[in-house]
Amino acid sequence: MRRSNLIVAEVLHALKNNVRAGVTTLDLERIAEDELSGKDAKPAFKGYRGYPWCLCTSVNNEVVHGMPSKRVLKDGDIVSIDFGVLHDGFYGDSAITVPVGAVSPDAARLVKVTEESLDKAIEAAVAGNRLLDISASVQRCVEAQGFSVVREFVGHGIGRELHEAPQVPNFGLPGRGIRLKAGMVLAIEPMINMGGPDVKILDDGWTAVTADGSLSAHFEHTVAITAEGPYVLSRL
Repeated sequence: MRRSNLIVAEVLHALKNNVRAGVTTLDLERIAEDELSGKDAKPAFKGYRGYPWCLCTSVNNEVVHGMPSKRVLKDGDIVSIDFGVLHDGFYGDSAITVPVGAVSPDAARLVKVTEESLDKAIEAAVAGNRLLDISASVQRCVEAQGFSVVREFVGHGIGRELHEAPQVPNFGLPGRGIRLKAGMVLAIEPMINMGGPDVKILDDGWTAVTADGSLSAHFEHTVAITAEGPYVLSRL
């Protein structure tokens, strides 16, 4: 799984370096395809439940599952890029949110706090803890900054399938849920809104947007729980 997730991390690193004003989200899709060629891995999302692309590219008020298109990124946008692969029978999955040029202070803070909430969640991914210790860590971090946690979409177990049990929500009471054990692997992915937590799905059947039109950010890592502590498989 480390090999699968290293491929994901390498592709996301290349994509991050190509995010700039004037680039389309379809350009990013093509870059991902080029980066993946020769890596002995298949895109995890393409064909999954009929999804047609390698990437999910969600811009501004799009929360998750935004589809690549000819939409041109412009200064001040934020774009979340979610990517996964299947390699040697195992899945990898990760996501980043990238500012495009100079963004507003509020947008920059949203991105920063969302990434910090993922770091807090990873710190709680310790054998002996409960599942919702992870969830509560995210919720505490973001709500303290006045942001809200999306409830309709959650993280998940991952391994030989892209989505496995258990679900990993980004909210909840600490001390509850299953006991975390060494050997578990979780895709932890805070999805955080600047405004309210509610979302709606666009007519394409995939793209989730904030109900109030506020900005949203998304970060994700695949994390193994080990006897020595959390091991972030999708970090370079």
